[in-house]
Amino acid sequence: MAKLKKAARTKTASRKPAAKRAEAVSHNLIGTAQQIWAAGVGALARAQGEGTDMFDALVKKGMSLEAQTRKLANGKVDVVRASVEDRVENVREKATDTWDRMEKVFEDRVQRALTRLGVPTREDLAGLNKRVESLTAELRKQNGKAPVAKKAAVPVKKAVKKPAVAKKAGKAVLPKAPTPRAPKA
Repeated sequence: MAKLKKAARTKTASRKPAAKRAEAVSHNLIGTAQQIWAAGVGALARAQGEGTDMFDALVKKGMSLEAQTRKLANGKVDVVRASVEDRVENVREKATDTWDRMEKVFEDRVQRALTRLGVPTREDLAGLNKRVESLTAELRKQNGKAPVAKKAAVPVKKAVKKPAVAKKAGKAVLPKAPTPRAPKA
């Protein structure tokens, strides 16, 4: 029994320091919780006081970042636009060159076909026009008459008589060339 009394005494003695420790920890925990609460309230008060200033600073920083981003984007857009315009111009030049070559090939083939068919060329017609103009001018000089206005001539068939050859003293006389007359309308 002596052992039991001794054990009981040690249990109660050991409980007293544990209770004191628990109480100290409890006070320490309560003090820490109060400090955390006070820090939170202080942070809230500071945020309220500096909140508008901080908000304004954040807006200003955001605006400057947006301006920098726009400037960078616009620079890139200008570079891309110039590159696209260069490419479009190159394609346009190639298309024009190709179209011109196709047109030339087509004209050459048409010209060869017309030549095979015997159709006179533009140069042939221009040469004939010059020849007709020179002959007309020569006829006007020979006749000494003023030029007559050109009218569409209707071909009229006339009987052509063979000119009689008159002989005078052994000489052959050629008939006189007929004078050109304007057709009657």
